[in-house]
Amino acid sequence: MANFVLVHGAWHGGWCWQRVTTALQKDGHRVHAVTLTGLGERAHLLSPAITLDTHIDDVISAIEVEELHDVVLAVHSYAGMVGTAVADRLGKHLKHLVYVDAVLPAPGESWSSTQSAATQQQRLAAAAATTRFSFPPPDPELFGLTGADHAWVKRRQTPHPGNTYQAPLAFDVQRVAAVPRTYVSCTEPALATIAPSRLRAQDPAFWGGAWLPRSKFVEIRTGHDPMVSAPAALTEILRACTA
Repeated sequence: MANFVLVHGAWHGGWCWQRVTTALQKDGHRVHAVTLTGLGERAHLLSPAITLDTHIDDVISAIEVEELHDVVLAVHSYAGMVGTAVADRLGKHLKHLVYVDAVLPAPGESWSSTQSAATQQQRLAAAAATTRFSFPPPDPELFGLTGADHAWVKRRQTPHPGNTYQAPLAFDVQRVAAVPRTYVSCTEPALATIAPSRLRAQDPAFWGGAWLPRSKFVEIRTGHDPMVSAPAALTEILRACTA
């Protein structure tokens, strides 16, 4: 039996992992799908006071309170920021870190750092126009979802706390690199804002050469929400990380 902690990206909640959680639990694994503060069933807590550190604490607290060790930590999209911080601060509890089409930061960067100036301006303007400084959710079509999957995600998405966007993350690359890592790239359609991170995950020079050792790069021919559109393929990748 393995311990899995699954962390969603922006606009989502623990709900998005439902299909993966069910499959892993059938294998007998212990699975925790964390919902970050202000999102999903915790949307009533949405506030400008929520920062990147709030979300890092959400995940660290879940691991510590449940007394989990040898954790396979899977982080999606925005939560690449969160997972990197958890590996830096709580690496001794982790067996494997899985970036699921996720942001892959360099030290001192924020979630916004790898995005174009136009995207940054658009998102900050959208947040400023809301009462609780949050980003309205996009159409799930952006993630390659159609039909019932599109409808399911669209009705469950919630605004994302805006003060997570420009918060810089300091971390020690050697501590994070000590944790075995897998980067899962979703290619059809490939979400443009994740493109810089996909390139970094294959770059021998990234993190001063510390990234590639102890890391793997895999692809799934699906869109940005593989836990919804390709749960079987993603589950198989996660299973492999328990070895």
